[in-house]
Amino acid sequence: MMLKLKIKLLTFFLICVATANAQTASFQFKRNITGVNTVWHKMVLPNDLYKKANAGFDDFRIFGINGKDTVEVPYLLKQRADQVTTHDVAFKQINQSSGADGYYYTFQSPENNTINQINLAFKQGNFDWKVKLEGSNDNLTWFSILKDYRILSIKNNATDYQFTKLSFPDAKYQYFRIAIKSPVQPDLSEAKISKTDTIKGTYQDVKYQSFDLKNDVSSKETVIDIVLTSPVPLSYLKLNAQRDFDFYRPFKIEYATDSFKTDKGIQYNYAVLYEGTISSLEKPEFSFSNTIAARLKITIQNNDNKPLRLSGLVLKGNIYEIIARFDQPKGEYALYYGNEKATAPVYEIEKFESKIPINLTSVNIGEEQKNPSYHIKTEKPLFENKAWLWVLMALIIVLLGWFSFKMLRN
Repeated sequence: MMLKLKIKLLTFFLICVATANAQTASFQFKRNITGVNTVWHKMVLPNDLYKKANAGFDDFRIFGINGKDTVEVPYLLKQRADQVTTHDVAFKQINQSSGADGYYYTFQSPENNTINQINLAFKQGNFDWKVKLEGSNDNLTWFSILKDYRILSIKNNATDYQFTKLSFPDAKYQYFRIAIKSPVQPDLSEAKISKTDTIKGTYQDVKYQSFDLKNDVSSKETVIDIVLTSPVPLSYLKLNAQRDFDFYRPFKIEYATDSFKTDKGIQYNYAVLYEGTISSLEKPEFSFSNTIAARLKITIQNNDNKPLRLSGLVLKGNIYEIIARFDQPKGEYALYYGNEKATAPVYEIEKFESKIPINLTSVNIGEEQKNPSYHIKTEKPLFENKAWLWVLMALIIVLLGWFSFKMLRN
């Protein structure tokens, strides 16, 4: 009787293991998740995970074992980037005049509004002007907001660059007045007044292994190759550029998508992360979509100008975070990945994100392990099977015999 009970328990255990293995067998790697003690948790992806995961993270799955059940845990993958919202504020131009200090444009709002940005547009294509911005609540007493603020537009065969955005700390007035110091009257075509709010995302500093700068005289370019210590999310770059003379240079940031061998060594294919202008008028800080990268290339077009003096850079990336619902908190859970054929899962919690609790406790993702249940099912070619070879040989012999017999009869 005791022997039969042991056999049943062993059989039950083997069935549970086989069921669990069937669901996880297509994933090469796993990481144990520890600290689960309630339904909702969050977890930050470790940096050394990105090297093995699929692009887009379509292969992420969380499985748990609870008794005889293998459960798949629904999750949301979030990147904690900046959330920027811009609200246009209604203003109308009520006055345009000129004086010893320049040309004045006054705007009024029906009520006191807080703003922090004014985008100006002019019909002129080339100018270099200084701007003063003031605010007032009675159109009589004015308070300074910006002074000697430079706006610039350069348009020719080689360059099309504009910097006409006034940015300043939050200011709340009913009237705003812009004074432009110019030898000719500016032809203002539009002034877009707005309030921009930014909820800061969660960033982590990104270290780089090497910074190789070359000034190519023939192409009139400065090319910087940066190798990171490992593939990580990247969404922010700041160049430490000289400030002892004014400049504006077209430039682009690229990241390596893959590599290939040539007679000259390993070469890389690149995709564009950011294209724009690096200028002495703006902070040399650039944001772009969070992208997993291990190697960067920055190209600055100098034309006939002296190359910029660059002394390193700062890199940052937004962290990726998983929010998961553990319906059976007492189970043992692991994150599985490393399946090139996997497609992104579709979970219902994506439609009910507003109902997820705000304050979630964190759980830990452990070290990477090879998934012991992983196996690749390989189909052998038909003619490598000995049984099929014997059948084929027998069929050929029968056919040859039949044709020979038919020829002898004729």
